[in-house]
This record gives sequence, structure tokens and C-alpha cells, in this order.
Amino acid sequence: MKTMLFRRGAIACAVLALSMLPCASAGGQARRSAAAQSTVSALMLSDIHFDPFHDPAKTRRLASAPVEEWNRILEEPPSPDQAAAFTALQERCAARGVDTPFALLQSSLEAEHRAAPLAKFITVSGDLVAHNFTCRYVQVFSRNTPSDYAAFVEKTIDYVIGEVRRTFPGVPVYVALGNNDSNCGDNRLDGGSDFLAAVGKSVVAALPESADREKALADFTASGSYSVMMAAPMRNTRLIVLDDLFMLTQYTTCGGKQDRTVAEEQIGWLRQQLAAARLHKQRVWVMGHIPPGVDVYSTFAKMRNVCGSDAPAMFLASDALTDVLREYADVVRLGIFAHTHMDELRLLERQEGAKGPAVAIKMVSSISPVNGNDPSFTVARVDTASAMLKDYAVFIASNKTGVDATWSKEYDYSQACHRAVFSAPELEKLMIEFKADPDAKKEESREFIHYFVPGDTSSLIKPLWPQYVCALGHATAKGFAGCVCSAGH
Repeated sequence: MKTMLFRRGAIACAVLALSMLPCASAGGQARRSAAAQSTVSALMLSDIHFDPFHDPAKTRRLASAPVEEWNRILEEPPSPDQAAAFTALQERCAARGVDTPFALLQSSLEAEHRAAPLAKFITVSGDLVAHNFTCRYVQVFSRNTPSDYAAFVEKTIDYVIGEVRRTFPGVPVYVALGNNDSNCGDNRLDGGSDFLAAVGKSVVAALPESADREKALADFTASGSYSVMMAAPMRNTRLIVLDDLFMLTQYTTCGGKQDRTVAEEQIGWLRQQLAAARLHKQRVWVMGHIPPGVDVYSTFAKMRNVCGSDAPAMFLASDALTDVLREYADVVRLGIFAHTHMDELRLLERQEGAKGPAVAIKMVSSISPVNGNDPSFTVARVDTASAMLKDYAVFIASNKTGVDATWSKEYDYSQACHRAVFSAPELEKLMIEFKADPDAKKEESREFIHYFVPGDTSSLIKPLWPQYVCALGHATAKGFAGCVCSAGH
């Protein structure tokens, strides 16, 4: 989260947080040592959006070369016409910005290894390939077939996963696909496709050896989803990964049909996985790309009157994912999503009348600077015994190209006693504090707004702070509208 509560006044307590829960009663050196041993480092990446078209002349060579030779090609000096050719490509494809070229990808990987050299696992929550991939391909390759295009997307995804694995040899890499990771264009995909079967081989190869890779590949081929027990030192923790593109509001099949069959099957499969986890007393993390809940930006960009007859814009086509996660909130310790490129959190509130817990959601910011943000990644501290996300730090680059970039820590989630754990109860308290501060005058609110866009202090969400706070804690259209309208906004 973006808050740094009591930043100036809690240095001593923050020191204690390195080895034990802040403000806990003294338990002796043995207890502190045990707590330290149960907490490990993990790396969270998302929205890498690697662009193999940044030097179009090299792209043609990449298409014909095996992935193992890509680095050799990409490391060569830029082609003589690189700048002009890339600018022309950007214009033809109406690109809104620049995604991640080779220099930025490599710079980020080096920085990640420096920041988390002992990472025990890595999560990649979707969108491995660049935006406008289809347009870029058509512009560079005048003669092409759908199978040629699919093969190049597959190779690009394989390359990105392979580079993460090369940087962290032997470390499990858990990968979800995003809405740009497709063989037939953004927001389009077919379940049970040859594309998913091919990409699935790269995904399962990055899983720990203890994983049931054969079962994971079969599930991934069906819907881009899989379920595995996380490798040690995580204890009795299951990770369920969803390709929730099939649930996206704008989703269509490769043929352009609006078909929710795969999405419905995913929800049924997810429910089975969660029920089995509950039966076996497992803890669960759920990872996808597109978060459940309200798309605040689209809602207000389209000037929807949610207190009138207009419904807010939603990321997903239904509340099915929200509902099943809340139903199994007793086993779901954490949800990991992304998609907005911003550094965010969400809370899936309790179901109406329920007494059980809520669900904490961490939304991971992007490597890609396409939305004007600085490239960033997250280093987490995870309690292996409880599967709780205890703390995390966000690191940002000094420039958006990766050339001669330096990376530094932008902030920590918790520097003080009151935010020692990223958990649903703590986020519930935080939502109450945010809602009681509609003018964003308190430090917690100001810090959240400040860090929302990594590396940017423009306070993008400040004009809509009360409405944004409603989206943080209300994942359904009804709940969001009730919050916004009851507050008189």
C-alpha cells in the first residue's frame, strides 16, 4: 500500500518490524528468531509489455531465430534506421506511448536481482507482450499468416519468461496471462486452443519441480488457468492462477463472438479448487491480471452518473469472481492482480450479512512506462507459516528507457506499528480512515495519492479521492454506487 504511517516518528518500531510483528508483546530472542526465519522475500512483477518491435529491422531476424538467440540479436547496436522506423511504427499503430524495449527489460531484471537476491518465488501477473502487437506485426511483416503471428507471440512470451528464469535460476516463477497475451489480438482468445497449449509449456516449465506440471498444463490449455501447491519454504499454501481475460467486459473469442462459456467454466473450476483447499485446510493465493471491481477511470472519463441511472464501468462482465472469492474468504489469504499499471490495493468487502473475513487484493504496478509512470516492481516480505503478505517495497527507475537507469526504493508499505501486515482486517481499518478524510488532508491519504502513479507526484486521483476510496472497498456496482451516493458525491 502507499501509506507510510507515522513515517518520521516510528523508526524504532519499524526496526522491530524486521524481526517480529510491531507492537507485539516481548517474546524473547527465540520467538524473534523464529519469526525472522518464517519471513522470506518474494518478487512481484506485472505488465512487462516487452516490445520486440522497438528495432523493426531486428524484429524480422527475431522471428526466424530460436528464442535462445534473441539476446545475441537484441544486444547488437541499433539498426541505422531504428529511431525513424520505430517512430513510424508508433504513428501507424496510434500508440499512446512506449512499452518496454530490450534495454529497459534488462535493466529491470538486473535491478530486481539486486533488490531481491534471495527471492524464494516470483509472481508475474500478466501482460508480457507489448500493446498493439497485432498492428505492429502487420506493419513489419507484409506477408504473414495467423499461424506465423501466433508463433511470434508464443516466442515473445517464452523469451520474457525465460529471461526472468535466467535472472533467478532455480526460483519458481508463477505466471498469469493478461488481456494482451493472445494469438488473435487484444482482449480476444479461445479456450482450449493450440496457442494456450504452446504457451502453457513455457508457463509450467517455470513452476517448481514439485508441481503437478501435467495437470497444470491440461488446465492451462483449457482456459489459461492452473492450480499448484507453492514450493517450500511456503507451507501448505495453494496458488490458483486465472486467465481472467475470459471474464473481461470487452472479451470476445478470436472470431469476435461474445461468449461467456469459458468464463463460466473457470468460475466452476475455481470454486472446486477453493472447496478442496478448504477441505484440506490449505491457505490460498489467487492471481489473475484484471482485477474485480469498479474501473474508476473509465467510469468518470465517460461521465457516468452513478447516482442517477448510469452503472459504473466494471473491469469484469459480472460479479462472479468477486462472489466466489468472498465466499471462500476464510481460505483466501491474498489476491494478486494488476492491469491498471498503477500501484494500488483493493478490498473485497464481506458479503452482506456475513461475519467472515474480507479479501485483501494487491494490484502490482508495471514495468512498462506506457501510461506515463516510471517503470517499477515490488519486493514483498511473506510469512511462510501464515501465507500473509507482511510488507512490501516498490522500486522505480530513474528514467523510462532503461538506458543508464538507476533503480531505487520509492517507499515501503509499512514503516510503523499500525500497518505491519497487508491483511483484510488492516485494510478495513485503512478504508475507514480514508473515508473519514474526504479532502485527503491526513498523511495516510496524501501518501496513497502521492504513490499511486510510480514516480509521478501529479496527484492524479486527488480530484476524485472520495469516489476512488469507494472503489477501493466496494467491488460491486451496487456497493460502489451506494457508497458514492450516500456520501453526496
